[in-house]
Amino acid sequence: MVRNVWRMLPVWLGVLMLAVSGCTGGGTDAGGSAKAKPSSKKTKRIILLTNGDDPFWDAMRVGMEKAQADFQLADKGLTVVMDKNDATPTGQVDKLRQYLGQTDVAAVGISVIDPNNEAMASAMRQLQQQGVVVVTIDSDVNRSKFKDTRFAYLGTENTFGGRQMGLAARALLPAGGKYAVFYGIEGVANVIERVSGFAEGAGPNFIKAVGLGDKMDHNVARDNVRNALENHQDLKALVGIWAYNADAIVSVVNEKKIRDRFKIVVFDAAPRAIQHLKNGDIDAMVVQNPYEMGYLGTQLMVALYEKDDDKVQSIYPDYDPATGGFKSPDGDIYHTNIRVVVPTDSQLKKSDFDPQVTFYTIEEFSTWLAERGLEGS
Repeated sequence: MVRNVWRMLPVWLGVLMLAVSGCTGGGTDAGGSAKAKPSSKKTKRIILLTNGDDPFWDAMRVGMEKAQADFQLADKGLTVVMDKNDATPTGQVDKLRQYLGQTDVAAVGISVIDPNNEAMASAMRQLQQQGVVVVTIDSDVNRSKFKDTRFAYLGTENTFGGRQMGLAARALLPAGGKYAVFYGIEGVANVIERVSGFAEGAGPNFIKAVGLGDKMDHNVARDNVRNALENHQDLKALVGIWAYNADAIVSVVNEKKIRDRFKIVVFDAAPRAIQHLKNGDIDAMVVQNPYEMGYLGTQLMVALYEKDDDKVQSIYPDYDPATGGFKSPDGDIYHTNIRVVVPTDSQLKKSDFDPQVTFYTIEEFSTWLAERGLEGS
């Protein structure tokens, strides 16, 4: 009996080896073709790191996802991810440092919350040294100090956008007057640029009474409006710089039933702000294009990751593939378009603004949003 067991052992071993090879994914399918072994390639992330949490980013996410589908990123082993920061510089620095230890990060687009932050600049440089693509989207670094920390900037020309708000105020209040301006975080590049742009567009007849930051706390944003109205009784215009500031302004003005005392101009088209404009509670809205930022930003990061110089140059004509740099000092900046949106019966008209601006009534803008499946912009 024992001799028979040893005699059969080679047969059993052969059967066992066939069974094991069948479990590894090799062999053939029913048609006799060789089966493909499962891919061991790890999906890599194209990350957009926000400065905080706001409906503004929803439109950018839709743009990113549209780019993912259009460019078939899944087939390239890539996926898009939006990572929302906690509205602090420390939060952004911590997230950048986390990416440093993760091998599945292909590219990072960051909306910089503090343009002068040394720790953030250092983390961005380290990511680049590891071969990760780094760009800024929506809000840039201080270019005079940290231009080397990212490949390029893609987003709104914020001074120009602020200027359109000022031009709206000037057309609505030809005699000028005092104004209060409200924003999230003082010192962020887009706040500085929009506020200065507003002053330029509004002209010398407008006097800034107060500027108040809320650190992205919506309750504080409303309290800021209440404080400004109480402490500056002679205000003529209320100016909202970040998306949620529009709702804070309108909520307090309606609460106090004093809408007729002010002209209200705001930046961005959050869903609530759009409804306020439809109701006649906002006089003009200057609107960025976060959908375009998400779409083009994704396209740019993929092109840089794949080293597709032609595609990069199609977005940044001044890009020089031979050097990996730019031919002109501002060649590393791409500005997405600015729109002005007004109520149907507004006294404002396209000629009140700079020629590059796209001018919409709220009905026309609502159609634009619906065509893209967006609730805000």
